[in-house]
Amino acid sequence: MNKLEEWEQALKQAVDTGYSYGLARRMEEYKTNPVLGYRTAGSGAERETGEMLYREMEALGLSGVCRDKIQVDSWEFERAVMRFTDRNGREHRFQLGAYQTQFCTEGFQEFTIIYLEKGTARSYEGVDVKGKLVLIDINQREEWWINFPVYQAYLKGAAALIAVQEQGYGEIHDTALNAQDIAGPREAAAFSISRADADIIKGSMEDREAKVLFDARSTVKLDQEDYNILGCIPGTEPDEKILLTAHYDSYFSGFQDDNAAVAMMLGIARSLKQIGYKPRKTLVFCAMAAEEWGVSNSKYDWSTGAYEQVFTARPQWQGQVTANLNFELPAHAHGAKDGVRCTYEYGDFMENFLQGIEVDRSAYPEGVEVLCPIQTWSDDFSMAIGGIPSMVNDFSAGEFMETHYHSQYDNENFYQEPVYRFHHELYGSLVLALDMTAVVPLDFKRLFWAVRDSVDQTICARTGTDAGPLLEALKQGAGVAGELYRKIMELNEQEWPVGAWRELNKRLLDAFRREQDCFVRLSWHDDVLFPQQSVENNLKSVYRALECLDHGNVRGALEAVYDIDNNRYAFLFDEEVFRYFTEYVLDQPPDRLKWGTGRIVHHENLFELVRGLKEKLGAPEADVERERAVLEQVLDNQVLCYKDDIKYMTLSAGRLTQMLGSCAEMIRDINKRKRI
Repeated sequence: MNKLEEWEQALKQAVDTGYSYGLARRMEEYKTNPVLGYRTAGSGAERETGEMLYREMEALGLSGVCRDKIQVDSWEFERAVMRFTDRNGREHRFQLGAYQTQFCTEGFQEFTIIYLEKGTARSYEGVDVKGKLVLIDINQREEWWINFPVYQAYLKGAAALIAVQEQGYGEIHDTALNAQDIAGPREAAAFSISRADADIIKGSMEDREAKVLFDARSTVKLDQEDYNILGCIPGTEPDEKILLTAHYDSYFSGFQDDNAAVAMMLGIARSLKQIGYKPRKTLVFCAMAAEEWGVSNSKYDWSTGAYEQVFTARPQWQGQVTANLNFELPAHAHGAKDGVRCTYEYGDFMENFLQGIEVDRSAYPEGVEVLCPIQTWSDDFSMAIGGIPSMVNDFSAGEFMETHYHSQYDNENFYQEPVYRFHHELYGSLVLALDMTAVVPLDFKRLFWAVRDSVDQTICARTGTDAGPLLEALKQGAGVAGELYRKIMELNEQEWPVGAWRELNKRLLDAFRREQDCFVRLSWHDDVLFPQQSVENNLKSVYRALECLDHGNVRGALEAVYDIDNNRYAFLFDEEVFRYFTEYVLDQPPDRLKWGTGRIVHHENLFELVRGLKEKLGAPEADVERERAVLEQVLDNQVLCYKDDIKYMTLSAGRLTQMLGSCAEMIRDINKRKRI
């Protein structure tokens, strides 16, 4: 077989979702908590699962099977059991979930548990919580992350905080527990209890308190060894690779997240081996450790295994890996339309590729779409900023994230075989299509246009910022990128000897890494932005706040300030909490910030402004001159930052265009030599 279509047909016939489903279920055997599951970073259960996957890769006939050592902070969650006698004398025994914190009772201990509603600063007024368990309600999707009320409780002297997922996550059933990354220090202990169990305790409280017996063992250790497990199908071009990834740590049993993904990755490897496919590029299949969490006391505490893999274990992959296909929750439809989320540079290639894919309408009645850019939710982000163009099956949009995700209800009962089969076939075919390209098919034109569209002309006018040079640089860059991509696609329609375009591919990947360094930033809420967008958003809020003060609208001004950087947390938590979770982003070394390093470069601390405006809420004809002066200073600061960002982007666009121009020149030189 020589044609892509013939290999695709053979692959489809070889796909065996029964094998993949069985492997996903076998991954559930190893647990840190014998009742709830959990297979956490650096734990014995994760290590045993990694060894099982190592043996599985060997059994599949993959080459070079190995364990790549990485460093993580480890977490062993063995148990969290609460005993409670209600007002009617009935005894209850509750299983609790946990977060990545340190708390060991060495058997059952008696605690007072106190209910403090949302657990904000106001909740603690006139309340003594020293040595107590603090029970709170939380909605992490729409309000704030777990670390804020946890650290607030810790500063007040609480023994631990116990969170009830009011909404946002675990909505499938009142018995659902939930787990997320803690994004805070290990000494501030936290656990999770279901709504049903919390209601039993609340129903028997007197003055918001009750007595419970609690037995928990949750252990966090810093700087521990962990392992990513990988195997290969060698290609004729060993220095060029296609990387398939999925993570093998999990919360609870983790059937969708991410057992099914690891199993699908190896199911694709199995199918490729069975049909006898001999790749051009080396195909690497890597099961990643420590995706859910892997570094303590960091805002960027997930995707640790992937970050360490590309930045420390295998930095040579930068410049070699032409594409990363990452998999997450692939055996459940997250909507009527499927999505492939990729970096801008792969957008055009993916759209052309999908035109030739027959979509199973029983799985996705509305077909498949391409989404750009990638998000921070999964390992593909760590890969991309490491210079590896990446993509992932889109999983973040559907209701599964609000209902089942990171709960004990993420299990085999919600398995959808047609979806799973389609993803095996889709991404297996994508591997074939990518492997048959001699030149890495990156189109930077879409990136240049996306940057252009992100520049707010109204903000430029109000701040006196001349965006003309930037827009011209982006226009020139898009022109060079478009012509380069046209030549790349022409080259990929021809037959070339092994390694003919190795140097060109390396330069293209270098350009991609430069683009990621120059144009990828994060908001304080982990949204992926271009460099000027955070300041643009701040400026809109500052202008709105000043206009509100001009009209005596203090509440409107507060609502505007709420959207500036992370100042929403200044409204509800103590200054020490707010300051802690600001400074640990701005003032920690790269080995703690990981993939967040350098992605946030500006911050306005408006805690005192928020306090002052709140004090004047409702006051007739309140004097807000001091607050106005603060906002005007913020405006001046942000205008300077904005102008600097625009200049920086102009220079970056020019340098990236030069790199792409050198790639085009290389193609012209080689074609000229061919004609001679």
